[in-house]
Amino acid sequence: MSTLARPLGLFDGARSPGQVAAPAHPLAPGRAGRLTAAAGRRRAWWCAAVLLVALLVVCVASMHLGQYPIPVADVVTGLARSLGLSDAPALASDGVLWNVRVPRIGAGLLVGAALGTAGAVTQSLFGNPLAEPSVIGITSGAGVGAAAATVLATAGSAVLLVPLGAFAAGVVTTLLVWGLAALVRGGGTLTLVLVGIAVNAVAGAASSLMIFLTDTASREAVVFWQLGSLNGATWPAVGYTAPLVLAGLVWSLTMSGRLDVLVLGERAAAHTGVNLRSLRAQAVLCAALLTAAAVSVAGLIGFIGLIVPHLLRLVVGPRQQYILPLSALGGALLITGSDLVARTAIEFVDLPIGALTAVIGGPVFFLLLRRRGSVT
Repeated sequence: MSTLARPLGLFDGARSPGQVAAPAHPLAPGRAGRLTAAAGRRRAWWCAAVLLVALLVVCVASMHLGQYPIPVADVVTGLARSLGLSDAPALASDGVLWNVRVPRIGAGLLVGAALGTAGAVTQSLFGNPLAEPSVIGITSGAGVGAAAATVLATAGSAVLLVPLGAFAAGVVTTLLVWGLAALVRGGGTLTLVLVGIAVNAVAGAASSLMIFLTDTASREAVVFWQLGSLNGATWPAVGYTAPLVLAGLVWSLTMSGRLDVLVLGERAAAHTGVNLRSLRAQAVLCAALLTAAAVSVAGLIGFIGLIVPHLLRLVVGPRQQYILPLSALGGALLITGSDLVARTAIEFVDLPIGALTAVIGGPVFFLLLRRRGSVT
């Protein structure tokens, strides 16, 4: 049995006589240090406090640092004046602060929270700590939509059509994966994974074909979008993304108790009275909503939904009541911090965030995979 098949638990209960028992579920409490409920709650509160403080520091640093440094005192004054806590006169730096950096930080917070939470939902759905939303074709579908919008849109309409196309295509692709998986008799998470792989392949081919056939300017725009960046973040983008992300976050929290039941495995969970088909559909749609909203703003950014929930699970245990909100905070911190590095690492160069997260996520993914192999 392969290393990837074991964490998915796809072959549990299908042993031949004399075969050793299947490994424990990878998200079961025993895998998280056997924390008691009280200990997990304390760790969750401490973790939330640390993440909030770190997030505040990174946000202030993002307002302060850049090609045009803004003194921290001016940042604080500008924030206080916007909240009605100061009567200080407007500063020359206010334009840069409020029209460039704050919208970019806001977009980073939303994108990170969406990707982190979507990753937690996906890992719980598949019972696999190495899963992420791309498994069910959300990101590849969004890539097709963005590529099509870039190729077909005019220069003036591309600003609106590219994120709209990415969001719509991501959601439609997810519905397509779910619909095709439902056609297979007895289809469960394994069928969903296999259909997702097939749809990912087709979507990747479609994107590549459009990139090959289009003109040079559109090709460069599509490639840059696929690298992932918050360079084009604006207040309108934050405005239309915020309701989608907030709705997805609330939706995920309403499922937290039922997602915990999946730790028992699908067969055992079915005996608890949970409607697994309905739960799977809600989890898939929730992950699609969050991921498509994030991708429509920032492009393709990988590994956030993989790394953040897994690391938090090692600290606070497997309960989704804690993992989901902490994943939102952790994802927001990682995206905002990555964007800060992308803007300041090289002078007058805005690095793609997707490349930075891949540099970090690749080695971490290997370490997690190696750990899963040694544990199981």
